[in-house]
Amino acid sequence: MDSMAIWWSGVQDMVVNVGFVVLGFFFNAYLSRTNAIAASNRGSVILEEAKKQAEAIRYEAGVEAREEVLKAREKAEHSLDKKRQSIIELEDRVVAREKDISRKLELLEAKDRTLSEKLETIEQQSLGLKGQKEELQARIEEGIKQTQHVANLSEEEARKLIIGRMEKELEGEISGLIRHQQKRAFELAKAEARDIVCTAIQRYAGEHVADITATQVRLPSEDMKGRLIGKEGRNIKSFEMESGVNLIIDETPGMVMLSSFDPVRREVARVSLERLMEDGRIHPASIEETLNKVRSETDEIIRQAGEDALYGLGISGVAPELVKVLGRLKYRTSYRQNVLDHSVEMASLMAMMAADLDLDIDTAKRVGIFHDLGKALDHDVEGSHAEIGANLLRKYGEDPLVYNAVASHHDEVEKSSVYAVLAAAADAMTAARPGARMDTTDLYLERLDKLEKIAGSFKGVEKSYAIQAGRELRVIVEGKLIDDNRALVIAREIANRIQAEVRYPGQVKVTVIRETRAIEYAK
Repeated sequence: MDSMAIWWSGVQDMVVNVGFVVLGFFFNAYLSRTNAIAASNRGSVILEEAKKQAEAIRYEAGVEAREEVLKAREKAEHSLDKKRQSIIELEDRVVAREKDISRKLELLEAKDRTLSEKLETIEQQSLGLKGQKEELQARIEEGIKQTQHVANLSEEEARKLIIGRMEKELEGEISGLIRHQQKRAFELAKAEARDIVCTAIQRYAGEHVADITATQVRLPSEDMKGRLIGKEGRNIKSFEMESGVNLIIDETPGMVMLSSFDPVRREVARVSLERLMEDGRIHPASIEETLNKVRSETDEIIRQAGEDALYGLGISGVAPELVKVLGRLKYRTSYRQNVLDHSVEMASLMAMMAADLDLDIDTAKRVGIFHDLGKALDHDVEGSHAEIGANLLRKYGEDPLVYNAVASHHDEVEKSSVYAVLAAAADAMTAARPGARMDTTDLYLERLDKLEKIAGSFKGVEKSYAIQAGRELRVIVEGKLIDDNRALVIAREIANRIQAEVRYPGQVKVTVIRETRAIEYAK
């Protein structure tokens, strides 16, 4: 019983195991089919995606290919356009050259025709002259034969008779030529006489202007002349070079002369010379130091003179720059008049006339005091003194009525107000007195100023001074820029410019000075 049970139990276990095996087989088969179906589905999806990607890639490739084709086409068209443009330009040049060649050919043909016509004309004239010559010769021979036949003269006698007749016929022409030559000689002599007279007048003008272009300085003793000259003339040379004023030391007892057309420069030299003589130390270094110091003091005197003139007239609100320029007129003369005194006098006259006409007195005074302001700068600025003064007044904010009256008081511009008319009238009144008008003085000063400007126009020129009444021009050049050889060339070029541009009596000596200074300080 027990063994059967054990056997049955084993059979059951075996059946159960077989069942499990069968069940596992079917389960595995189911899983395999399921996996196969899923794999098939995934493969379909992947294939579909691959098809889509391939389609997209093919589309993009097509787009890129089209773009490349378009770019290549554009590049080819651009290159073709350039070549076409080059061809067109080349064609234009060829056409232009052909036209030019055609034009030149036409000109050559025209010249050829002209030359041919001229040659024909010359040949015809030659033939005509030859014929005339032959005809004339025949007439002469016929005349000789007739004369010999009629007068029964020899050939030599007939020739003399014909020559006599010809001389009578030519007498009229000869007398005309003589009169022409006499008239020409008279005109040349008249022009030469005019130049001689003008030269004499210019030389004589120096005596008229001596009192306004020269200043006398008294000496404490006659020994001072030698000290002023210095060893080998070093002191006088240094003084003239630094001041730009000619120091004249002659036999006049107890006195020397300072000569310069610039009154400010001459005043600085006078004060400096008096201080040097008072101090007693006269040498190149002290001369230069004293001149620089006096220049600074003179600037202050000029400013004070301008302020005093304005204060005396009751004029205020003037720019400081205009005050300084006005003060310079203290040392400026025109037609033997001190220009600052002349301006103050004119301002007073204009104020009186403005009061009678019920005009603004302050404006009238400003016009009068400033009307010759440009004369303080006419040595340094191009233009007339009226134009220079008007531009200066406009620059520093004066009223338009004022600078128009200044600009028009010599009728150089149109007058725009009654103040301009009053200015012209007052200017004429203040100048209308004996000795006020001496044109030779201003012409002399203008010539000296022009000499200095010509020298200053050359590169490397540091200073230039016209001295000896314009008979010498002293030019100081920069030693670093100008060597000795160049100094000689500059002297010749300046002399040539003066000969071409300036009228002067006698001759002008041009002296170019080049020096090298070595300066060091002991500390």
